[in-house]
Amino acid sequence: MTATSNGRMKTRSAERKKTRILGTVKYFNQAVEGRVTDLSPTGMALDLGGRTLHAADGSPVRIESEELGILEGTVKWRRSGRLGVQFSINSNAVAQVSSYFRFFHREVPASR
Repeated sequence: MTATSNGRMKTRSAERKKTRILGTVKYFNQAVEGRVTDLSPTGMALDLGGRTLHAADGSPVRIESEELGILEGTVKWRRSGRLGVQFSINSNAVAQVSSYFRFFHREVPASR
């Protein structure tokens, strides 16, 4: 969530679900392995495990995963080794994520 100009918190546009999907984030000639920690039809959060991806907010990235296929989006935020990605509107992300939830997703227990 982010603050709006009037100081109120802006909520996410879609509900995210906890996941543990391995994938690779690609930005030009960089490739960093990470783990998708939460996922929705509009975006995802990835834990890069301390690795660095030199992509600024708004940069186009590509995420490749065996479970999800290839997803394209833009970096929305970066902090503490984590990365938020918003899927591109013209991509097949909604169909791919819906298919993942329909056929593969299992609830991830809350970590302590």
